[in-house]
Amino acid sequence: MNVRTAWIWIGRAILAVVVIGGWQWFTEEGWVDKFFFGQPTEIWNSLVTLFTQGTAFGTIWVNLWITVQEAFMGFLLGTLVGVVLGLLLGSNKYLSAVVGPYIRIVNSIPRIVLGSIFIVAFGLGTFPKVLLAAVLVFFVVFFNAFQGVREVDQNLVGNVRVLGASPLQVAMHVTIPSAMTWIIASLHTAFGFAIIGALVAEVLGAQQGIGLIISQAQGTFDPNTVFACMVIIAAVTLGAEALITLLEHKLLKWRPPNRSEAQAI
Repeated sequence: MNVRTAWIWIGRAILAVVVIGGWQWFTEEGWVDKFFFGQPTEIWNSLVTLFTQGTAFGTIWVNLWITVQEAFMGFLLGTLVGVVLGLLLGSNKYLSAVVGPYIRIVNSIPRIVLGSIFIVAFGLGTFPKVLLAAVLVFFVVFFNAFQGVREVDQNLVGNVRVLGASPLQVAMHVTIPSAMTWIIASLHTAFGFAIIGALVAEVLGAQQGIGLIISQAQGTFDPNTVFACMVIIAAVTLGAEALITLLEHKLLKWRPPNRSEAQAI
């Protein structure tokens, strides 16, 4: 660990202490009403209660696994469809002109409306949660994949075609590797949207899941449990972010380091 990294972690620790300590102080002094905004010590107690006593819908581990499972399946589905359509439409101007307006129309629909439609159509099971998470992920990945294909160096594509490469070989050896930077970059944001989709769908209607716990806590005016669930979800999302970063480094080893990475080196 170099000096710069050490100072970054020190700054992060100081910021966390200031925010959490200030929050605790303001609520104890009565400047902020803890009935509405919770209190760090009570949030910790709620976390302990969730992990030791569970909830009315089962243990916290069961509910967390259900939410993570829904988000992960939605993430995979949305990423797969987004990448395929992004690459296809990005490399075919005719298809882009035909399908593009419809994609923009669907993208303009509020996601919570889609969630309600999915719940009504498919019930309270896993599928509507996966579907809503996939929809949120799809648009993030699709637009990045689409733009990544459009940014491919056309001179390079022309040179490869001159050498006799087939359309499939051009896609596999030029288009997809060139767009991969854009696609991987979108995954960092996409998993967070997958979690949001699963949680929103669970709040709208579910039998188990973190979103259902949040919905129940909201109904009983328990902000501490709501914040406790947010802490749990934040930990899961940070873990997924770390895994995506490892995937990025593995798939993009050929890429020269960017300015921030070069400074870190």
